Amino acid sequence: MLLALVGVFGLAVGSFLNVVISRVPRGESVVRPASRCPGCGSPIRAWQNIPVVSWLLLRGRCRSCREPISVQYPLVELVTAVLFVLVVVRLDWTWSVPVYLYLTAIGVALLVIDLQTHRLPNAIVLPSYPVVAVLIGLAGWGEGDGTALIRALVGAAVLFGAYFAMALAYPGGMGFGDVKLAGLLGAGLGYLGWGELAVGGFSAFLLGGIFSIGLLLLKRAGRKSGIPFGPWMIAGAAVGFAAGGALFDAYLGLI
Repeated sequence: MLLALVGVFGLAVGSFLNVVISRVPRGESVVRPASRCPGCGSPIRAWQNIPVVSWLLLRGRCRSCREPISVQYPLVELVTAVLFVLVVVRLDWTWSVPVYLYLTAIGVALLVIDLQTHRLPNAIVLPSYPVVAVLIGLAGWGEGDGTALIRALVGAAVLFGAYFAMALAYPGGMGFGDVKLAGLLGAGLGYLGWGELAVGGFSAFLLGGIFSIGLLLLKRAGRKSGIPFGPWMIAGAAVGFAAGGALFDAYLGLI
């Protein structure tokens, strides 16, 4: 029952993330005006805002003008709900759950925005620093784990510093949006453990490299093609969160 409630909460958050994804890149408020059809401007009524269900009932079209409604909307809602449940399953009911639910939510929004615009908006990333700092501080206090707080600080500093150095060395290949996101991901991974930090940081380059090589082999991109790296940073962090400790221990066992 509790996991089902988490899933419902994730659907609601996913619905809000659709607003964030649509408006933040354009510099618009996520609060006002109320949601409207981008085609005809008709206000979206309350029953039309029920996550996933409304899209299915409307058959993916605006009730007024019949313009198609992107499948992105229910997908973002569903993915957010599933990820929220997986976060709770991974961590159980601990003080650190709010940290990773928040990072999951902004991760979903940033991933979609970066794919669409090749940007990681400061309006999402920068305010997340104090939010994550407070949530991690509360988690460390509640769990009585000062060492985890130190790891979070070190993780943020290490990933931020590494990405900052890469951005300076190769400005065309690494943006400062990636640098700012790296600090947040480093804090979250570091709080969990050194293995999660190492695997999460490395997985971003591994996954991004495999994808880039695949595009080159398929001739869908050239050596100078711009490929957003934020989604791979987020995917790598997800790998570190889900299995970083076990993978790191297995690697140490091999050597």
